[in-house]
Amino acid sequence: MRVRAEIINVTLRHPFQLARGPADTTRETVIVHLGDALGEATPIRYAGETAAAVRDALDGLKVADDVTLDTLGDVLDAFAAQHPQLRSAWAGLDFALHDLVGRRMGRPIYQMLDLDPVLAPATSFTLAMAAPDLLRRKVEEAAPYAIFKVKLGSPADWDTLALIRSRTDKPIRVDANEGWTVEQALAMTQRLPEFGVELVEQPVQRDDLDGLAAVTAASPLPVIADESCQHYADLDQLAGRVHGINIKLMKCGGLRQGLRMVRRASELGLRVMLGCMIETSIGITAAAHLSPLVDWADLDGHLLISDDPFVGVTLDPTGRLVLPAEAGLGVKVRA
Repeated sequence: MRVRAEIINVTLRHPFQLARGPADTTRETVIVHLGDALGEATPIRYAGETAAAVRDALDGLKVADDVTLDTLGDVLDAFAAQHPQLRSAWAGLDFALHDLVGRRMGRPIYQMLDLDPVLAPATSFTLAMAAPDLLRRKVEEAAPYAIFKVKLGSPADWDTLALIRSRTDKPIRVDANEGWTVEQALAMTQRLPEFGVELVEQPVQRDDLDGLAAVTAASPLPVIADESCQHYADLDQLAGRVHGINIKLMKCGGLRQGLRMVRRASELGLRVMLGCMIETSIGITAAAHLSPLVDWADLDGHLLISDDPFVGVTLDPTGRLVLPAEAGLGVKVRA
């Protein structure tokens, strides 16, 4: 059988602004079809990936009809060797292969991996940078969600936190997306507990590992590496420099690579957050199948778009991820 890959555009509910780069109102992602099975490859822009390059690498790829759980790793390794810089494409193929095999076995992916879906944690919901009026609206609209993840890294950081705290007492997690200097991060982390912040993600530049270690050593809150943690090869150098890591399957190459990272992180004494890009329910649901293994989940990318074509993982009233009972990924095309 052959892979079919197509680029689609998804529309964001609100402009999405981080400490780096302009605000986005749409995003491109690549949907992967392998027979009836589905995958998704959302390009990592700061790694130089483009939707066109990802699509072209995947479209028309031949996969043996008899691929199994034992042999899909060989398919993925061969593809990775041909396209070493396109890890989101690895992820898209990985998801589709796991979906295909799971459908054939009649088992959800979490069952294939011997994971208990009851252990899936609650997910945070992201509040990106915004002017005060829009931020107030976002907080009101986010009322159904149990945990907020707040994007910081601007001169308005304290005002942002104060505004959010004036309207909710829900737990807050902070993500600076490399937006602070070491000196700023040291000062910020000392005051963040006043606002009920649980943890701090990527406070300084990704390649400043010594600065990251200095912030971690002084921080009263857990410090989590995101941009500094792209894939498996990054883990050993982060041990002792941070409290935990954010694993994003689009960055590391899919479920198979993500599982390797979770296991190695445990060996190194690193706690694990499972994160995402802005993705449809295909990519988010794929990641959610690994969520029973991790400490924190930030799997809300599908909730940030207004026209998700698919349906998969859901949330219970406490915000906990509810994994599909259907075979494979358990994702369907939205009716």
